[in-house]
Amino acid sequence: MKNIQWYIGSAFLGTVLLFGFGSLSIISADEYEKGEHHERSEHEGGEYKKANAKQVMVKSNTLYKEECGSCHVVYPAGLLPKKSWDKIMNNLENHFDENAELAKEDKLAIQKYLADNALSKHRLNNLSKMLRNFPKKQTPIRITKLPYFIRKHDEIPTRMVTKNPEVKSFSQCDKCHSGAEKGNFNEHSVKIPGFGSWED
Repeated sequence: MKNIQWYIGSAFLGTVLLFGFGSLSIISADEYEKGEHHERSEHEGGEYKKANAKQVMVKSNTLYKEECGSCHVVYPAGLLPKKSWDKIMNNLENHFDENAELAKEDKLAIQKYLADNALSKHRLNNLSKMLRNFPKKQTPIRITKLPYFIRKHDEIPTRMVTKNPEVKSFSQCDKCHSGAEKGNFNEHSVKIPGFGSWED
């Protein structure tokens, strides 16, 4: 009797493990970067569909867009880690040589939003590439000074950006990346004002 119970129990456990592990998908960093991983879709009969890793869904935050977007592009929170956003938000009276002070409650609300969605090794998306060679002992506040940003833009002539009256600065991401506010910086969709598409 014990042998029969053991057999049934083993068979049941084997079935659970088979179907349980069968539903897991291990994603390599290269697959994620290329957008070649898949996600489960309950609306398609449980079939797998290709996930778009090149498009980061930035959580809506009206206050952040209204207050910060009134002066510059609404940078996705995932471009900088929490410590960098904290440094920026705690020095708004001297925000890149401008006074951008906010009411206390607004400042705290925006700071929380940025912290909750900041660049992190624990939050994988296509902006995670910004962590490459990130200066660990520093707290950079300029996205344009990050090693990964520099590497991706070092071949672009200054005449196309800083000397281009339609762009003026590499910090004006939305001038060349139409999907900048949504975290889409796909180099194949870059269009530089006055020059057209960019081929790396």
